[in-house]
Amino acid sequence: MSWTETAASTLENEYVRLRPITPEDREPVRAIAMDPEIWRYFVSLVETDADYEAYFDASLADHAAGRRVVFVITDKASGRVAGSMSFGNLAEADARIEIGWSWLGKDFRGHGINRWAKYLLLEHAFERLGAERVEFKTDELNEQARRGLRNIGAVEEGTMRSFNFMPGGRRRDAVYYSVLRAEWPEIKRQLESGPKVHTGARA
Repeated sequence: MSWTETAASTLENEYVRLRPITPEDREPVRAIAMDPEIWRYFVSLVETDADYEAYFDASLADHAAGRRVVFVITDKASGRVAGSMSFGNLAEADARIEIGWSWLGKDFRGHGINRWAKYLLLEHAFERLGAERVEFKTDELNEQARRGLRNIGAVEEGTMRSFNFMPGGRRRDAVYYSVLRAEWPEIKRQLESGPKVHTGARA
């Protein structure tokens, strides 16, 4: 099977579940997506119901076309949808894949959900897909995301200046990070040795 087919699997541990997006996720995702803070550094801007419909429809279309593998994240402590994360830029011939398009609702930040979701995607990429390189990129101004990537062991590689337009017309400088196959066993050990107790989000 191709990476697109294999990547679209349900992934879970005792803390989070990631499953491929479906049309039925539209309203559960909407319930947490109408928070302006989510979209501050995002290439999409969701301010209205029409914005959300366009965002969700694009996620479904990208997933169906194989441009991305879009996951809906569930916080297992509360049973609620917590956010979304994707595989993208699937360069199977070069054994390279990107993890991104990541966001969490406000009730689910600071509970370890981001860490465990990225752990499951890294594990899937290296141990099932056979990736040699997993990459991430974020806005140079997004200090929280940059700190989070460093905290999971990703290596900062450099900045692609004037990478793309952002809502409002600003040109984003994109900072690239990566984890390589040879680095994964130690990063996996470090992630697994972190705090085991998940505090859970507000019900």
